[in-house]
Amino acid sequence: MKTFRVLLLAVLAGAAIPTAAQSAMKREIPKHLLTADELQKAVPTEYFYRGQKAPVQLRNAVGFQLADGKMFLAALVDASGYSTAIQQKYQGLLITETRLTLGTAELAPGQYGFGFTADGKFAVMDVANNDVLSTTWQNDPDLKRAVPLKLVEDGAGYKLYAGKKWVAVKVE
Repeated sequence: MKTFRVLLLAVLAGAAIPTAAQSAMKREIPKHLLTADELQKAVPTEYFYRGQKAPVQLRNAVGFQLADGKMFLAALVDASGYSTAIQQKYQGLLITETRLTLGTAELAPGQYGFGFTADGKFAVMDVANNDVLSTTWQNDPDLKRAVPLKLVEDGAGYKLYAGKKWVAVKVE
């Protein structure tokens, strides 16, 4: 009877009574790699870069979401309409809502192009094709099944793979 009176007084006073649904909404989502369904909702179908739009390869898209809901996305694009000089370093899009360290270089939140270059560098460019950062990529000769683009958890961070080439991705 006492519980009923307290609830009745709370309702009459206009107080919010937490429900199971409200409590569930307040819980943080644990950090995780994005599923195919989550990627399909988050990854753009086209990406604007250096004055052109390139189709995004959703089948070659990866990402993660942090506990606060912020995301990191990477996907390969069809850069066939771009000049050979741009194609050599621009292979995909990179979108981050949080500050990252890629290899040994810091990257601010934003939208970028990226590529694993033949000279051993992981290059990140702004959408105007201006170099933002460059860091050395690593090679994983023991990787059993190389795929065009893959993201794997690695301790507190991740490894972004393009084939057997990879760069460390750490959230700041």
